[in-house]
Amino acid sequence: MKSGSLTPVPADQLATVVTTLEMTARPPLRPMPTSPLRLVRWQAPAVDGYRALFRRVGAPWLWYSRLAMSDATLAATIGLSGVEVYAVVDRAGIEVGMLELDLSGGDTARIAYFGLVPELAGQGHGRWLMAEAMARVWRPGVVRVVVDTCTLDHPRALGFYRAQGFVAIRRTVETFPDPRALGLLPIETAPQIPYLASRRGAA
Repeated sequence: MKSGSLTPVPADQLATVVTTLEMTARPPLRPMPTSPLRLVRWQAPAVDGYRALFRRVGAPWLWYSRLAMSDATLAATIGLSGVEVYAVVDRAGIEVGMLELDLSGGDTARIAYFGLVPELAGQGHGRWLMAEAMARVWRPGVVRVVVDTCTLDHPRALGFYRAQGFVAIRRTVETFPDPRALGLLPIETAPQIPYLASRRGAA
């Protein structure tokens, strides 16, 4: 078999394979998993609070898109009709996860962001959060739910979504500026993903 070609990626850029998954029928009703966590709707998210939670949850996986937006653009994006932002809150009232749903696509809904802080991984809280997401995203008129994950995400993310009933339908390759090179995240963030750009810019 002929090997594929390799495409160089600049040192101040990242490349990832994005897998899009879909669910075309509401999953059977099951008992809600128990969790000490709560899901709280942010009716009008403040930009600073949203960014802080986005960074807390997503920095280990180099989530950056919302960090790169201006205040006005971010406020308009999360304030769109059909966009719902939820914070996962622990017993002490600390925000330890987030869920963002985009219901603006007619009969197709999107789980835009879904995640917990790394300290909560492997404790069953992800199943609880997905059950909460399913209870909210499947509403009258919705016939399809989609979610994306990529090779920069937690290594078990793709398997988790498939175990919840999502089916992979598409793969795409995305390149984007390394948020550490842009100064949006500290250079030491996400050490599992080598930082190749120099502190003064691209190598």
